[in-house]
Amino acid sequence: MQAGALGIFEAACRCLSLRNPASKCAATIRLQERVVDGNFTWDYEFPIPPIDSVGRPEQPALIDPALVPRRRLGSPAGRVALLHAIAHIEFNAINLALDAVCRFRAMPEDYYRDWLSVARDEARHFTLLQDRLHELGTGYGDHPAHNGLWEMAEKTTDSCLVRMALVPRVLEARGLDVTPGMIQRLQAVGDEASVAVLRVILDEELGHVAIGSRWFAWCCTQENKDPDATFLELLQTRYNGTVRGPFNLDARLQAGFSHAEMNALEAG
Repeated sequence: MQAGALGIFEAACRCLSLRNPASKCAATIRLQERVVDGNFTWDYEFPIPPIDSVGRPEQPALIDPALVPRRRLGSPAGRVALLHAIAHIEFNAINLALDAVCRFRAMPEDYYRDWLSVARDEARHFTLLQDRLHELGTGYGDHPAHNGLWEMAEKTTDSCLVRMALVPRVLEARGLDVTPGMIQRLQAVGDEASVAVLRVILDEELGHVAIGSRWFAWCCTQENKDPDATFLELLQTRYNGTVRGPFNLDARLQAGFSHAEMNALEAG
């Protein structure tokens, strides 16, 4: 271990608390690099932060999901609205990954390495989207958004098993289903620069959902629960919504969903 090693949980919690997106991204990437280098300590005693202490900028304004404007991708305004919505998802995904590190302290060391690597990827994704928005004359925070992703984090503070089931395997897995269609529609209007960004995100999000599946299965093993039955039960008891298709079956299977799970989801 090198001199000046930092506590991994203290550093992750500090990243989580940062409000400025650029600062949060830079600090998250630096933290993950130091962990890869082995320049850290396991400070398990560092306090777990309150779930409402997450850092976010004053903008965008958070509104009801039904009130978020929807525009056709054939117009520049429509493409900006789409990219801003995805940037908001990626910003929340940074916080979700960091919170998964900060909040659940009884997991194997590889769990924390996995979720710090996810946080790094999400920070890169957000930066790519922010750069693209700047090219289009706007930026993150210039348009309203909703808070659905973080609301699920607030509802799953009590259990790592539930968090792994309902955040990566429900909310983030939705990106595996819808992003290929977004890419096709952007290609149809000739927006190859945005397509390139979404391809990076799609490729790496598959791995993120797979990490969620891995640790969901691990938690189920620890609690002597059947993963398939437990996932479907949690959709009924802890998820306030419907998991709608069509589903990207190949991607979901690669990301750790079982055929039994997918048969049940497709049956509604």
